[in-house]
Amino acid sequence: MSALLRQIPANIPQDIRKIRIENSHLTELPRGSFENVSALEYLWLNFNNITVMHIKSLEYLPALKELRLQGNKLSSVPWTAFQDTPALKILDLKHNRLDVLPEHALRYLPNLTYLDLSSNQLTIISRDVFFNWPVYQRSQRAEGQIEAISNAVLALHDNPWLCDCRLRGFVQFIKSVGPPIILMNSYLTCSSPKFRAGKFFHEVELNSCMKPLTSALDTNLTVPVGLNVTLTCFVQASPSPAVWWTYALKLLRAFNVSTEPISEETVRSELLIPAARPADAGNYTCTAANFLGNTSVAITLHVGAPWASTTPGWVPIAPAEPGAHVEVRIAKQTVYGITLEWFAAAAAAAEPGETWYTLLVGRYDAAQKDAIYIGPGINTYSVTDLLPATKYEVCVAVRNQAPRKGQCVVFVTGSDVSQLEQREKLIHIVVIVCAMVLAVPAGMYACTAEARPGCLARCLGACPRRRRGGQAQAAGSKESTLDSLPAGSEDGLCRPEGGRGSRRPMAREEPGKTRPPHRNSADLY
Repeated sequence: MSALLRQIPANIPQDIRKIRIENSHLTELPRGSFENVSALEYLWLNFNNITVMHIKSLEYLPALKELRLQGNKLSSVPWTAFQDTPALKILDLKHNRLDVLPEHALRYLPNLTYLDLSSNQLTIISRDVFFNWPVYQRSQRAEGQIEAISNAVLALHDNPWLCDCRLRGFVQFIKSVGPPIILMNSYLTCSSPKFRAGKFFHEVELNSCMKPLTSALDTNLTVPVGLNVTLTCFVQASPSPAVWWTYALKLLRAFNVSTEPISEETVRSELLIPAARPADAGNYTCTAANFLGNTSVAITLHVGAPWASTTPGWVPIAPAEPGAHVEVRIAKQTVYGITLEWFAAAAAAAEPGETWYTLLVGRYDAAQKDAIYIGPGINTYSVTDLLPATKYEVCVAVRNQAPRKGQCVVFVTGSDVSQLEQREKLIHIVVIVCAMVLAVPAGMYACTAEARPGCLARCLGACPRRRRGGQAQAAGSKESTLDSLPAGSEDGLCRPEGGRGSRRPMAREEPGKTRPPHRNSADLY
């Protein structure tokens, strides 16, 4: 007891009839562990750490009557090993980790009178395990006869039984079993599925197993762009199947799929597609499988296009909503692109979890812009891989409406990126032209859509010369932030071709003409 033994001692006397080693450090029973003690009748190895039992570990023990292995760590037992112990009457395996009981498990235990498999991890057992047991077979042959048959006690309680169709035969066996087989505890309890957890075997009626049968209420759907779409399929199966969705032969991410039972043999699986885009159109396949086979159903999704425009600008497919306005700005600038950030105002922000956006990106003079549909809860997007020396326009709109004033950013990419790529700080803003034009990395210039005509063309010719002439001054202002820029003034930003030191005179105010309202630096975006 509590000895520091790590293996069965080799010097056990040959005439020993009983061995008891408990609370020790045994981890396995190797082949021929007791080959020198053939007279052994009682072997107790309780509460050790035995995890492996060799198929020939009980060899040379023809007289063994009692084997107790309680409280070890056995996840499986080599049941054919009991061919070497024909006289075995008591087998105690409780408090182990057994999770499988094969159909032939009890075939080599013809004289067993006590079998304890309680407190293991058994979930499913076939009734054939007991139909193949010689003790049960003898009881069936002797039914109605006077022949006396010894009772056999069977302990199967405290296992996490999975009460579905696979356990049907075993449940029927437990309900019908009687002497000479006696259950130590006849109130076996279901642990799963959830709707049967805690019920006794005699309270449940289990149906036969069946292959999955999939169906869908609608296999052909057409939805407008931007709508949250839920595809639904129903599966009838027993036992409960595994269900997954595929699109273009690719497995879809599990966090967009929810599967739940709606009855004992029917489950509902839903696939959520947030803010549907034209690229989401196609065939979606719902597949279900259990051990009997698999089946699937396909649902075809069509997504309508909201933008139809042949001239610069966009036409919404839905009327504008009051208060559905978006404030958009450049949040970050990199060598090859920009990151936009937007905030929905008023009604658009009332339900942020349901509001989706349309991002329109393309060359300024392009008749058709690329539409990117952004799902709820997202308010940033990076525009990358831009061409050099190209004028772009990016607009953000709520749902499928046309973008309003102030919801667009116009910028021009520069042609010289080599110097900027070598700078440690790529995010910097310098005012270089009139009407709120920003210089961003990669020689990119961004300005608002309200810039006066001709300003952009004029600054591209004039300002590069100014940059060459005033590099020292520009170098000192690299670190400037947006808040340090002058608001709405073009004085001194562009110079005429003649005279390096002269400033462009400010235009005189015409009588009766109102002066434009003051604009702060945030208007640059």
